[in-house]
Amino acid sequence: MSDSNLPGTELLKTVLDPLLEDFQHWFMRSRHLLETEELSFMSPQQQSDLLLRVKQAQDELNTAKMLFNATDKQVGIDMATLMPWHDLVTECWNVAMRFRQGREV
Repeated sequence: MSDSNLPGTELLKTVLDPLLEDFQHWFMRSRHLLETEELSFMSPQQQSDLLLRVKQAQDELNTAKMLFNATDKQVGIDMATLMPWHDLVTECWNVAMRFRQGREV
């Protein structure tokens, strides 16, 4: 997936920086939904657990972004760190979609 015209640092800035911003955006939206809406298709405990996982992922993401920026965007982030965030965002998208569908009925 690498472009031979981009040195490693530039590739990290081009790919990883926007990816981290996307995670931040979706975690903020998900957190807002979970904190402000009562989701009838989830028990209060399920909603609370999902909110807790989103908050934890936000903390991890903020730490990763600080380290990424502190190294002048010259270090990557392990896929083992990114994949759980991706899975959580996908779970939150599904919850948001179900919430929107419930409001349309």
